[in-house]
Amino acid sequence: MESLGDEPWDVVICGTGLQQSLLALALSRSNKRILHVDPNDYYGEHEAAFSLQEADSWAAIHAGRSAEEDSSVEEKDPIFKNASAWKHPDAAGLGLSFPRAYSLALAPQIIHTRSKLLEQLVSSRAYRQVEFLAVGSFFVFDEKAGGEDSSKLARIPSSREDVFATQAIPVKSKRSLMKFLKFVIDYDSEEQRPVWQGQEQKLLSEFLASEFKLSEDLQKYILALTLTLDDRITVADGLASIHRHLTSMGLFGPGFCAVYPKWGGSSEIAQVACRAGAVGGGIYMLDTKAKVGDGSDGREISLELSNGISVRTTKLVASQQDALPGAQTITRLIAVVNTPLKHLFETVVEGAPTPVVAVVAFPSQTSEDSPIYAFVHSSETGECPAGQSVIYLTTLATSQSAQRLESALNDLIAAATPSESPAPVSLYKLQYEQTLSAREPSVTTNEETRSFAFPSPSLSLTFDDGCLGPVKEAWKLVMGDKASETEYMVFQDREGVDDDDDVYD
Repeated sequence: MESLGDEPWDVVICGTGLQQSLLALALSRSNKRILHVDPNDYYGEHEAAFSLQEADSWAAIHAGRSAEEDSSVEEKDPIFKNASAWKHPDAAGLGLSFPRAYSLALAPQIIHTRSKLLEQLVSSRAYRQVEFLAVGSFFVFDEKAGGEDSSKLARIPSSREDVFATQAIPVKSKRSLMKFLKFVIDYDSEEQRPVWQGQEQKLLSEFLASEFKLSEDLQKYILALTLTLDDRITVADGLASIHRHLTSMGLFGPGFCAVYPKWGGSSEIAQVACRAGAVGGGIYMLDTKAKVGDGSDGREISLELSNGISVRTTKLVASQQDALPGAQTITRLIAVVNTPLKHLFETVVEGAPTPVVAVVAFPSQTSEDSPIYAFVHSSETGECPAGQSVIYLTTLATSQSAQRLESALNDLIAAATPSESPAPVSLYKLQYEQTLSAREPSVTTNEETRSFAFPSPSLSLTFDDGCLGPVKEAWKLVMGDKASETEYMVFQDREGVDDDDDVYD
């Protein structure tokens, strides 16, 4: 251990969040001396996945004031707060398994098949270590429906075939919806741009009503596909989002437009990226805090590790831990329920894989409310035992958001459970608030040293490719004059590895 401080490191990376881990992947063939530490005893930082025991410990650490409470300017505001965990009094009798049978994700984002992240995982050869599973249908919860011949969960049609097949939309409305879907597929073409240019900052809902005569019910379908947190998505952002959704459909196979990494979402990608960094020669130390020491000067940064060792580097990369005052905040409720909710994971396209994630949107009922989204995960995600499901519910944080999520959870379980089946119950719940740091990386230069801090993760419910830009910036900072754009995240297979292998070395 003492030898760690003998020679300076080319870079010290603090934290194993997704961005720091992708940086380790990008540097894994660079022959740089890389020390990667994390104050936590688990991988993933803001994108970690927890067993129930780990979730209990994490909630205890991040319990605190809610988004509604005031704080002084001087007081640091954490990214996660107001966390709490709950277990049913008879959880074991109702089916709760041992703690490590579960893997609850802090970042249950779905990844569209056209995401640049997937391209980089393929070009870097890291994709072999991640098992991606299909995201299935999108539903809208309709409070007014639910008679003998209808369900409160309406499947959102997102293709020509879906629109023709659905019985929930009148024929006249189908024509308007088909017109919009045809337009958005090619919305950025020279022919279609005049339809929306000049209205880029207009609300998408207003644009749908004025240009395509879509009713409020159909607008809810379209807005649900954008997964907007506040219903106030603009025309420019909304069209780009729906275009990505529709053009991602069928790219990797019929019937799905997005994927989800097995065993805990983004956490699994972070661990795979760190594994690549370790195979490339990086040294990893979990449960190790790093503090900038008094010996730092313009030539080197001195770091005091919590194990008593002092190390030196000229490049330090970390993540921002303090929330930006007034930043957008979400409330999330994660529930383990003792039912498989099979109805939500049916294949609706011939030849499609069985999906493991279903998306349910609860449209806002009043102008004061924001939408609620539920991502329902089957046991095939590896996040819970067979016969159970994990439900991730998200909405913007308010004084009523926790109660609204509880109500939506109950409504969803009731709507997705056949009337003849026993009423399911929640076995375990984890609730917390998450907010944002400053949205740009912070870079500090002092003569020959550089310090770089990634922003906190986006609150988006789909993976935000925007987080990949700062990773490349940090890579350029570390590589200096040796940075080659054509070589970034583009690696050949290591010797002895072919397409049928699933190991790095």
